[in-house]
Amino acid sequence: MAKGFVNDDAVQEQIDATVADAVARARSKQPKGPGLSHCEECDAPIPEARRKAVPGVRLCVQCQAERDREEGVFSGYNRRGSKDSQLR
Repeated sequence: MAKGFVNDDAVQEQIDATVADAVARARSKQPKGPGLSHCEECDAPIPEARRKAVPGVRLCVQCQAERDREEGVFSGYNRRGSKDSQLR
């Protein structure tokens, strides 16, 4: 692969930046604060086991599944402007 004017660590730096962005995005989506006993969307009771497994839970399983479907899958594009990442 032709290197051009790119330093030797550029590809690794790009990978590290992409991973750091994904980690930051995942952390920002984590629930914060105390969990709820009832879903904030449909007011259904949230089981004790779910409240223990997911600290700060705010949605029941059905509402969380619906929200996950709506958000879709992250595309994974690297938006840092590298020509190589645009070719993939």
